[in-house]
Amino acid sequence: MGTKATKAYDGFTAEERAAMKEHAQELKKQSRRGSRADKAAEAERDVLAKIAEMPESDRVMAERVHAIVKANAPALAPKLWYGMPAYALDGKVVCFFQSADKFKARYATLGFNDTAELDEGAMWATAFALTGVTPEVEERITALVKKAAG
Repeated sequence: MGTKATKAYDGFTAEERAAMKEHAQELKKQSRRGSRADKAAEAERDVLAKIAEMPESDRVMAERVHAIVKANAPALAPKLWYGMPAYALDGKVVCFFQSADKFKARYATLGFNDTAELDEGAMWATAFALTGVTPEVEERITALVKKAAG
């Protein structure tokens, strides 16, 4: 006979469920027909619209990250990923901006997936907390996205 667990599984948070629903809508939208240029322009409009919806502190940082990526890693294509601004290379998300407000976190996050290949020895960072975008932070983001874009 099995024993009953004393703690019930709470499942995903409302914010996580909302992000998964947004991702499903993003995939559906991407599968629609249209030219590659039209899809790219629509994806960038979607990213800019999502950034515009953010609270001011997150919006300012997301706008700077977007500008830095566009200027320094033009090979990375803007797209939404789980409702967050993201940048992809050959369709695979390389980096993303996660609003602090989205998951009620203390700080926004600039994250990198394994396709970014930021490898440094046996251990390296794949996400960075952002509380502001200073000139020094801009330099670091620029270096990271350049490396990630290959």
